Amino acid sequence: MTSGGSQTLADIGEFGLIDAVASAFAPTPAVLIGSGDDAASLATSGPVLVSTDLLIERRHFRRDWSDPVDVGHRASAASLADIAAMGGTATGLVVGFGGPPDLPVAWVLELAEGMAEEVAKVGATVVGGDVSSTDQVILAVTAFGHAETEPVTRGGARPGQVVAIAGRVGWAAAGLAVLGRGFRSPRAVVEAYRRPDVPYAAGPQAAAAGASAMIDVSDGLLADLGHIAAASGVAIDVESGALEIAEPLEAVGSAVGVEPVRFCLTGGEDHALAATFDADAALPDGWRAIGRVAEGSGVTVDGEEYEGPAGHTHFG
Repeated sequence: MTSGGSQTLADIGEFGLIDAVASAFAPTPAVLIGSGDDAASLATSGPVLVSTDLLIERRHFRRDWSDPVDVGHRASAASLADIAAMGGTATGLVVGFGGPPDLPVAWVLELAEGMAEEVAKVGATVVGGDVSSTDQVILAVTAFGHAETEPVTRGGARPGQVVAIAGRVGWAAAGLAVLGRGFRSPRAVVEAYRRPDVPYAAGPQAAAAGASAMIDVSDGLLADLGHIAAASGVAIDVESGALEIAEPLEAVGSAVGVEPVRFCLTGGEDHALAATFDADAALPDGWRAIGRVAEGSGVTVDGEEYEGPAGHTHFG
């Protein structure tokens, strides 16, 4: 990929930018028709899965907090995780990009580099999109994928089942707390905020193991388990002692005066996966039980109603 030099988007223009960015994404076997036509064509061996996410500068990321490669990873991960949460694997992404005319081309090319690195983790690629002039950077990422089994929805949890998660929770929230106070350490949580570590393979593994409901933890564990509870017509209780409170979360909690378990319960953007399984079923590797499904409604923690916000809500 070219470096972009000192050029801005105004210098290179719409089609010059498209040509420059397209070279970052290698074709894969699933791509029958790639970028360059009015639409792309992707091969599929099962039900087609589609998910879209928006990333808006100063709302979802800040350019002084994250470099463009990191933003590319985050933008791709948000949609790829949704496909995994249905038990599927992504095959292609289309990206709507908006940026100010004075934005350096080099910034956009590094963004594309980060996206290419993230989609390569699941064997996917970017197959097209659109660009426009905007006042701030905006990304609309749509992922397409397929499932080898029946897609796992949010509505299949049943009383008596266990709730389990794969991946980590609370790290991105701790990183955001650090950055919001003008610091850059502990580095581990700052990097977790900038670039999520998503357990993509855990989604198809959970589907194959009989997961009855599943969701991507993007807004907060309690908030997203609330979606499963509502869709399934059940109650969910989370055992706080089953959550892994890593040392960096302890350090941040102590520094900012927050109980570290709160990061795990309400923090989003780590893109862990949460699912429900039969109580007598062996959990797939990488999954750990953190709670139970019961009759009723809503989500509790250690049998008690949780005080405070359960996670992020738009327009809230």
